[in-house]
Amino acid sequence: MEVYLDNSATTACFEEVAQLMHKILCEDYGNPSSLHHKGVEAEAYLRYANETFARLLKVNEKEIFFTSGGTESDNIALIGAAMANHRTGRHLITTKIEHPAVLQTMAYLEDQGFEVTYLSVDRQGRISLEELEQAVRPDTILVSIMHTNNEIGTLQPIAEAGALIKRKNPATLFHVDAVQGFGKTHIYPGKMHIDLLSASGHKLHGPKGIGILYMREGAKVRPITYGGGQQRGLRSGTENLPGIAGFAKAAEMVYQDMEIDVDRMYALREELTKGVRSLDDVIINGCPGREGAAHIVSASFRGVRSEVLLHALEERGIYVSAGSACAAHKPQPSATLKAVGVEKELLESTIRFSLSGFTTGEEIAYTCRNLEEIVPKLRRYTRH
Repeated sequence: MEVYLDNSATTACFEEVAQLMHKILCEDYGNPSSLHHKGVEAEAYLRYANETFARLLKVNEKEIFFTSGGTESDNIALIGAAMANHRTGRHLITTKIEHPAVLQTMAYLEDQGFEVTYLSVDRQGRISLEELEQAVRPDTILVSIMHTNNEIGTLQPIAEAGALIKRKNPATLFHVDAVQGFGKTHIYPGKMHIDLLSASGHKLHGPKGIGILYMREGAKVRPITYGGGQQRGLRSGTENLPGIAGFAKAAEMVYQDMEIDVDRMYALREELTKGVRSLDDVIINGCPGREGAAHIVSASFRGVRSEVLLHALEERGIYVSAGSACAAHKPQPSATLKAVGVEKELLESTIRFSLSGFTTGEEIAYTCRNLEEIVPKLRRYTRH
């Protein structure tokens, strides 16, 4: 049996999405900027995608921009907002458990002379709204808080944070990295006081290399790439039409049965958590039950190196992760696990299991059975 439990890294593409992309690549391949029929044909796919994302987020179509993925969306939002508003202030706020696409961009902005406040989190990875309120200042131009943590599945109080930020300083822009949350819950930027939002296609059965950036009309964000002036000058370059249409199709399909799929994933997550907890010396990281994301379980196995366990499971056809895929080849311990207070000896003993709408109960049961067999063996081997 093959069991894919690394869906926070990437997901399998819907067959319908692949078929649509094939049609655009081989038949409707025009450039949407061209004035002839092929261009008009291509532009219709752009309109379809704009309408789809605007409807799902309940925003204006002019507020949707297409990028190469969540990383580029984060970079445009952070660098573009910082550079466009630096005369107002040079203070930025984020958290200690953001994705590297945010943390490394914030480090770059610090090198450019901006001041960054990094909010701490509790043992479950949640920020303190009181700390956030104290951090927002008259010169704070941007706050960036992720919706769903990609490693431990913590859900942040985004709506409450957005209301607090706007109450304290209405001019402060609020960016949300929703790469892991989009398609798992309803996110409405208007109601949640979100000015900028990032999402990515390959996290919800769409293609890789495509993302969206929602940017509230009137928000000041400077382009970070220049060229032909596509997408109202914010993101120049010929649009990735197959990716854009494929992402829109995947989002449409995911949102059709989202509540049913999410409920089923929560049930499977509970079964997996029970199976993992039945083992000795295992700690579950993040929030319990529906306080955390439906699709992520982070577990630290004392006395077992995560890389060794990952490959032992792989030999049984079970695919998991030792952390964020974007940081998998970097030797330093996870910033998220350190921030939530995971013991030093467990930092390199943590596995992330991540589910999707395709995950079955049979696969979870198979995974639990193999963990029961593999973990004690690996511990005996380690002791010797």
